[in-house]
Amino acid sequence: MPGSTATKRWPQPLPDQVVTAAQMRRIEEQLFAAGMPVAALMEKVAGRITDWFTAHFSRQDYPKVGVLVGPGHNGGDALVVARELWSQGYQVSVCCPFERQKPLTADHLRFVQSLGIPLSPGLEPLSTSDVWVDGWFGFGLERPLEGHIAELVDVVNRQSQPVVSIDLPSGLHTDTGAVLGTAIQATYTLCLGLWKRAFCADVALPHLGQPYLINVDIPQSAMAAEGDSVLKVRQITAQTALTRLPLPRPTSIHKYQVGHLLLIAGSRQYAGAALLAGLGARASGVGMLTLAVPESLRLMLVTQLPEALVVGCEETETGAIAHLPGGFRLEPV
Repeated sequence: MPGSTATKRWPQPLPDQVVTAAQMRRIEEQLFAAGMPVAALMEKVAGRITDWFTAHFSRQDYPKVGVLVGPGHNGGDALVVARELWSQGYQVSVCCPFERQKPLTADHLRFVQSLGIPLSPGLEPLSTSDVWVDGWFGFGLERPLEGHIAELVDVVNRQSQPVVSIDLPSGLHTDTGAVLGTAIQATYTLCLGLWKRAFCADVALPHLGQPYLINVDIPQSAMAAEGDSVLKVRQITAQTALTRLPLPRPTSIHKYQVGHLLLIAGSRQYAGAALLAGLGARASGVGMLTLAVPESLRLMLVTQLPEALVVGCEETETGAIAHLPGGFRLEPV
């Protein structure tokens, strides 16, 4: 069943390019300056979304689709998706509670109306939908959702049908993942082009559902201006970690030949931090492990990590390390 908690949260590897709202705007500007028409990009994005949607929600099982349309280009994407699903035989209804739209979105809204697709400012005509598409707001939202639109979001969150959000669930801050007043709790979120930083924020997880990246073929030339400012991240899963274990070691090797790790950790109040860090270091396969901790923690850690060299350090009044003992030399690696 779509949205089942038995499925993996990340169905694909997390790439190394994660952008802020400002960076995404500049990348889009590069595309448009190079000659990509805004309307053409909207058609391409919506086509990819429609392909994903029909692969996950068949017309036989989910014949009725409710589409939530916002005033900006996120709403325009949603309208093109609504049009394409209508042409494929889905029963589509549109909710657009905004009186004004960007020109391109307004054009698509008029065309959707000309096709006879039901359009309403409220959610009542969509109440029997089998699945909803959230296109109210995408990346770049900065103001809290308030008043009538906040009430509509809360109505969506109370219904049981799956919700597919375009780019970001409406109401989430692109960079921090914070909820701006209220936000859609999506079953799936289809992030467009490049991952937004909100997808790396724990606070956003209850709203993102299961994320997918929708590739829209952004050329490297449009990315070049951002250079090294694009956040570099990697995702590690149990599967990727296990593929690198056990570490390749000659049979005659000993711990003094495979690296020496100095771990400086812990305080009297947070003894567990030093212990967990030491256990993690031991599990990593490091050769020689030296653990520098406040003197009050030394005996406890010696008992728990007998293979490590545990060095007690002079403490401050609050139980933190005051300074390292003489003879310690820290070198850059």
